[in-house]
Amino acid sequence: MSASTEHGPATRTTAADGNAEPLPGIFSRRYRALSIGIVSLVALYAFEALAVATAMPTVAQALDGLSLYALAFAGTLASSVVGMVWAGHSADARGPRAPLLQGITWFVAGLVVAGLAPTMWVLLLGRVVQGYGGGLMSVALYVVVGRAYPPALRARLFAATAAAWVLPAVVGPAISGLIVEHAGWRWVFLSVPVVALAATVLVLPALRGLGPLPAVERTADGNGRRMMWAVGAAVSVLLLHFSGQRHDATAWLLLALALIGLVTCTPRLLPVGTLRAARGLPSVILLRGVAASAFFGSEVFLPLLLSRERGLSPTLAGAALTVGALGWSTGSWCRGRMVAPRPERVLRAGLVLMVLGIAGVASAVWSVVPVPAAVLGWIVAGFGMGLTSPTLSVLTLELSPPARQGINSSALQLSDALFTATVLVLGGSLLARLLERAPSLAYLGGFAVTAALAMAGVLLAARTRPVA
Repeated sequence: MSASTEHGPATRTTAADGNAEPLPGIFSRRYRALSIGIVSLVALYAFEALAVATAMPTVAQALDGLSLYALAFAGTLASSVVGMVWAGHSADARGPRAPLLQGITWFVAGLVVAGLAPTMWVLLLGRVVQGYGGGLMSVALYVVVGRAYPPALRARLFAATAAAWVLPAVVGPAISGLIVEHAGWRWVFLSVPVVALAATVLVLPALRGLGPLPAVERTADGNGRRMMWAVGAAVSVLLLHFSGQRHDATAWLLLALALIGLVTCTPRLLPVGTLRAARGLPSVILLRGVAASAFFGSEVFLPLLLSRERGLSPTLAGAALTVGALGWSTGSWCRGRMVAPRPERVLRAGLVLMVLGIAGVASAVWSVVPVPAAVLGWIVAGFGMGLTSPTLSVLTLELSPPARQGINSSALQLSDALFTATVLVLGGSLLARLLERAPSLAYLGGFAVTAALAMAGVLLAARTRPVA
């Protein structure tokens, strides 16, 4: 997809006279049902993510599991790695409909388990099941965009999915906070499956024509090896968490096993050259992981900081996530209306804004800093992520041949999940060790890691441009 067709008036050239005529929009009759279904699923995912992030401080304290707070998010991301690998191969070989339906099923099942959990460990099990389903869903939806929409409409669809975060961003944390305060935190999980079923009815009928690509080589053994590496990477992330929770010799053994597992498995799940930032697609995949871990590694701890250290109610702490998501949507809206931008410049600007925004959020550890100042920082970080995320999504599809869109979209999501889960584990270890003794240092250590990642992303942005 050339830069000139990413944005602006979408056109196509007729074979008869060579004249350009307007392409239908993403909500035209041809694409309406599919677009509404995709946007609905993204909105559902957004609501769940923001609602659970708002409720989790209360959940962890109610189930006496504050030491497992970060694992409630990292475990979900780790298991999503397995779902992403399976979905990438399955969507290329058999079409995206089956992995999407399976993903919705597992996602709903995990929510039910988490909502009924009697202990924090059972809740973690539900979150792991939910993460596997989310991994299937996310990759399947990327493949749908690549297969069902012409290049000129893909950026618009990605902008629409980013805009789908707006309503959940506005009402999700507030509703979640009210549910926690008046009905109980369990209903934050148990209310989502009903909406998921409605979204499924919208999207699945429109996918019947998206079958397998005849050019895809069906290599079951190769996919089996990728699944093995995915499971190894997921287990390694969990071992990394458990090593950070222990204070004996076993911690060093778990740490060594986790690092060996990550070093061995991760390179086999990503395009060759990703971890050394080779130009083009490998750097796009790497930068997605760097940017996502910087943003979500900060977001997870923001409600805990505001509720536990600054005394805000769950509703008010969740409002900070609302404005950050609105910043993200605004940034994505601006990105969707840029005409032929240079991607590396957009990425660089977005990541600089994320560095500044994370610094503003970190200032909330000092009581002399007004809470609105930290919230303003999160708006800035969200705007930067809104510029960054759709740019990387468009670049991935642009640099992928049709028969590799599933695998490369899977790699994009894998990088996101692996980097973010690892950063959450590191932040959770700092939190477990320092929260009771030096809470300010616990939060500042985590924010320092995420700000450093965003700064590294600024340096990586230029490498997303392929070699001429």
